[in-house]
Amino acid sequence: MSQSMRTLNTPKTPIHCNYKIPTPKLSFASSSFALSETKSKFSSKKYPKVSLSVMSSHNQNQQQPLSLDVLINSKRKEEVFGDIKSSISDCLSETNLHLTVPALKSKFRGKVRDIYDAGDYLVLVTTDRQSAFDRILASIPFKGQVLNETSLWWFDQTRHITSNAVVSAPDKNVTIAKKCSVFPVEFVVRGFVTGSTDTSLWTVYKNGSRNYCGNALPDGLVKNQKLHANILTPTTKAEDHDVPVTPDEIIKLGLMTEAELDEASRKALSLFEYGQRVALEHGLILVDTKYEFGKGSDGQILLIDEVHTPDSSRYWIAHSYEERFQNGLEPENVDKEFLRLWFRDHCNPYEDEVLPDAPEELICELSWRYIFLYETITKSRFDVLSTKEPVHDRISRNILSALSALK
Repeated sequence: MSQSMRTLNTPKTPIHCNYKIPTPKLSFASSSFALSETKSKFSSKKYPKVSLSVMSSHNQNQQQPLSLDVLINSKRKEEVFGDIKSSISDCLSETNLHLTVPALKSKFRGKVRDIYDAGDYLVLVTTDRQSAFDRILASIPFKGQVLNETSLWWFDQTRHITSNAVVSAPDKNVTIAKKCSVFPVEFVVRGFVTGSTDTSLWTVYKNGSRNYCGNALPDGLVKNQKLHANILTPTTKAEDHDVPVTPDEIIKLGLMTEAELDEASRKALSLFEYGQRVALEHGLILVDTKYEFGKGSDGQILLIDEVHTPDSSRYWIAHSYEERFQNGLEPENVDKEFLRLWFRDHCNPYEDEVLPDAPEELICELSWRYIFLYETITKSRFDVLSTKEPVHDRISRNILSALSALK
């Protein structure tokens, strides 16, 4: 989230969510899943044995647990895939709402969100731009809508942990928020040793680091292994990329006070543990994620930006995790990791000036996975919007109406 993103507070217009989280039928150990490590027993490939229990009211009502086959071959995928393919040329890749909505004073273009200054409020438009490796890789149909609606659902579900900055959501791609002072720190929480980017925990670990962002890591960890406990690995924004930072450095650099850091850290870890619990009830593992916080005009620390989306989070399918881990295979994922890996295999995404175009089948598959994750988590049907009205016109009209109502 950019320095220009200076907003967010408790909604005046409530976000309605009819789905109620069932009472968990799981046991969770200190900030973690019901995953137990065996200290002395190892498989022939020397992978630590783990046991993942995926028993919940959600899964018990299914004939079979959530699997990659359900993701790849479901009837629901057939229903939406035609809409995805036909929308590739109509992605929301760029907005210029400051030219169509008089109340919007200026625009800041983030990696995924276009952020507009509306006086007392910020207008956040979530586009279909796909970001990784600190650059734009492609545009994914319906991605912006999925991110916005997924975040709104989680913002509503996590009010018992922290207040947030949402004021209203006048459009499927838009959130209006109050301005606040944003902390220049991303709170990245991790439950597993994994990842493919330069700042991922597995990358730095395999390169020899045993102390990352103030967390002491033991020798002998294997890729995709569950950590003994969730850890916080904050980053601070440099000009072009995220930079890992320790809690002590955050305070010494004056990015946050000790009290602010303590409160935001507690909230981040609580949000992640809650997100893990909800995800597991729906057959998924929430592997890692990032949170951002800001301070409202009243001094309250608020959750901002996005929550547990496929962009900010890594999700694996729980049912197959243990077997694949024991066999040294990558977990079945429901996020953008496979697109990251495609670019890593076909170019140097950090240094190549021009990147190859991602294949259409990968773009369509990623769009479906975003929709699949939204429907799996929220237990609601994704609304594929009609393309009869140009998306920029629709968003302009809805924002104009919403801002008029806020005066």
